[in-house]
Amino acid sequence: MKLTELLTEDLIKLNLEGKDKEACLKELVTLLAEAGKITEQEEFYQTILAREELSTTGVGNQVAIPHGKSEVVKEPTIVFAKSETGVDYGSIDDQDVKLFFMIAVPEKKSEEHLKVLAKLSRKLMHQEFREDLLTAATKQKVLEVIKEHE
Repeated sequence: MKLTELLTEDLIKLNLEGKDKEACLKELVTLLAEAGKITEQEEFYQTILAREELSTTGVGNQVAIPHGKSEVVKEPTIVFAKSETGVDYGSIDDQDVKLFFMIAVPEKKSEEHLKVLAKLSRKLMHQEFREDLLTAATKQKVLEVIKEHE
């Protein structure tokens, strides 16, 4: 499954407003709800918070990949967002996070969840990919960058 099949323009936010981890996560979950990808916003937000309690999804290099699986998720989906200033996320390298990829997967599709997470993690290890995302000024450009690197 290609990342560009899971991410559409309505699931991209170029200027996160949240100033802390919880506010940013709430914004991402709101995008999922507004796009009709989840049936219950607060329940999925709690799923994401519960996952964060296990260990941070701030993977380093200014990237966070919060993720969760739940019966409130209709189909595998990715949300992408950028923070211009960066957010103290409690990342493993203590850097503020500027690039967010939230992965939402239906409860019964856990293998999809792991495949998407692995694919995305591999891509994000490449500095050029991260830099291209940081400089992408439009939602269309974000999608182009992901497609180019796929």
